[in-house]
Amino acid sequence: MERVAQADTNQTQDIMSDSDHRSKNLGPNTQLVRAGYDPFDYHGFINPPTVRASTVLFPNAAAMETHSQKYTYATRGTPTTDALCDAVNALEGAAGTILVPSGLAAVTLAFLAYLSPGDHVLIVDSVYGNVRHFCDTMLKRFGVEVEYYDPSVGAAIETLFKPNTRLVHLEAPGSNTFEMQDVPAIAAVAHRHDAVVTMDNAWATPLYFRPLDFGVDISIQASTKYPAGHSDILLGTVSANAEHWKRLRQANGALGICGAADDAYQVLRGLRTMGVRLERHQSGALEIARWLEARSEVARVLHPALPSFPGHDIWKRDFKGASGVFSFVLAVARKDEFKAKAQSFLDGLSLFGLGYSWGGFSSLALHVDLEERRILQAPDEGPVLRLHIGLEDVADLKADLAKGFAALQ
Repeated sequence: MERVAQADTNQTQDIMSDSDHRSKNLGPNTQLVRAGYDPFDYHGFINPPTVRASTVLFPNAAAMETHSQKYTYATRGTPTTDALCDAVNALEGAAGTILVPSGLAAVTLAFLAYLSPGDHVLIVDSVYGNVRHFCDTMLKRFGVEVEYYDPSVGAAIETLFKPNTRLVHLEAPGSNTFEMQDVPAIAAVAHRHDAVVTMDNAWATPLYFRPLDFGVDISIQASTKYPAGHSDILLGTVSANAEHWKRLRQANGALGICGAADDAYQVLRGLRTMGVRLERHQSGALEIARWLEARSEVARVLHPALPSFPGHDIWKRDFKGASGVFSFVLAVARKDEFKAKAQSFLDGLSLFGLGYSWGGFSSLALHVDLEERRILQAPDEGPVLRLHIGLEDVADLKADLAKGFAALQ
């Protein structure tokens, strides 16, 4: 198994680099349609085949000893998973991409690749809740010192660095309350201290923000969401720049974590339409966000693309677009009524499903729990409700939200 874990990294990297070179001058939707696969490699069929495998056979003992063929064992890649890695790499502008079974696994793999006992890590306080749980349990048990920071800190993050700070993790916009971060400023400080910069970029996808172009070393995507797009696949991607790709690949081999071929096929198929879906998610979400701003039942709307949002200038400077996920604060006078009012609103909805995750074609809503945050204060005007705006007609979604407001009476 040790030799399997050391399979040909350079060959995979070369394949991905070639794809990025071919695609870099194409428009984003053209890249999505063409990246990752040449139909004429497989007799002209427009979609790649799904190669399900564990064992790979060698023609002779010498080839088995030297691994002198492209595929050696399925944990190290198949034609199907390579096609998706190639496509993601072209979109990210990365030296290499790893597939893992979920978005959370993508974050934890990156942390395990670059952190050791005794290291200090800086985690944005608006981080995805399950990542916080991993940091507060597994990382601490492994002897890693975890510290949370305000997402608005920018270059002032330098005051938080210690001699043993090895990694800074960003998420922009932040989970549930959508705080923006000055990514290039934070990355520049981290690199002066020889720290690795990782970023969860699931909200924007590489179509609307490419982290590696702004100084991030490791770009993380929950492909479960917009790349897959149909609420039926779990998958994550971890994409590295050239400096950090080798170590990421080695850690992945040591841990034995890999994405399944069937899931990779579905995500690759979803990528082809992600651009047009994102345009629809974006336009619907912005229209509804503006409509909510005018409602007396709403204290404020938390959407980076709105001029009223505190991080709007950073979003406008760095991002090419917005996705369909945002939150709003329900105006409720008494704090002891926050939960009851939030649940009344949610129970009044019928088109919006009550569910976690997002990125699929259907709209979702939930009441956000912000109690675990260390630095940021939760809004005090009322409960925070997060919406994912799907592909339904906006007029119907507005009518459904109006039913939720009516249920508050």
